[in-house]
Amino acid sequence: MTRLRRGIYLLPNLLTTGALFSGFYSIVAAMNQQFESAAIAIFIAMILDGMDGRIARLTNTQSAFGMQYDSLSDMISFGLAPSLVIYKWALFSMGKFGWLAAFVYTVCACLRLARFNTQATSVDKRFFQGLPSPGAAAVIGGLVWSGTNHSFYNVPTIQFMCFLITVVMGLLMVSNIRYHSFKEFDLKNRIPFVTFLIIVPVFFLIAVETALVLFLLAMIYAVSGPVMTLILLRKHRVARKDAR
Repeated sequence: MTRLRRGIYLLPNLLTTGALFSGFYSIVAAMNQQFESAAIAIFIAMILDGMDGRIARLTNTQSAFGMQYDSLSDMISFGLAPSLVIYKWALFSMGKFGWLAAFVYTVCACLRLARFNTQATSVDKRFFQGLPSPGAAAVIGGLVWSGTNHSFYNVPTIQFMCFLITVVMGLLMVSNIRYHSFKEFDLKNRIPFVTFLIIVPVFFLIAVETALVLFLLAMIYAVSGPVMTLILLRKHRVARKDAR
């Protein structure tokens, strides 16, 4: 029984190690000009990162060590890897502005993870404060992946677009904008039939045009935070006017 428990305890940390490996491999692939592989590795890291926490909760093997290890892994996979991949793919030609944009993204990811760790027990679990680092990494990874497949690099303004997206994703990570965490979503629960009808075509589109659809989904999530914030602010203003 003791040996089994130790094996279960190791499982989430092995998944975290897999995510860390994927992030490290993404950097190596980008250095070797293998940008599609680099982008795919970021998404693999996202999958493994999402699994390790769930496995830890299902097996009741959460630990302070696992939390810190996961955070350090996230810094490599969703902080350092995306910034270096986008730099090698598009930003290097902008000189100091290119590497400064990559640095802004990296330091914002670091600050985002540090804030998340300090607020882990004191915030509403239904929402993230600021764009989560995997979400920002998905935007960068999806951009590079779809851009490589569709030769976006030949577009004259692509460097400026990548510069803007990189900096904005970094700033969104350290913002106070709320994003839905979907942590209350349970596969065992029933969902409306309309929701199911929406999910099925999405999976079909991902199968047909994986890179572009994942990029668009990541962008929709990144934009959803500011959009919902503006909607709520407008509702509050209307409510104040009605109260007067």
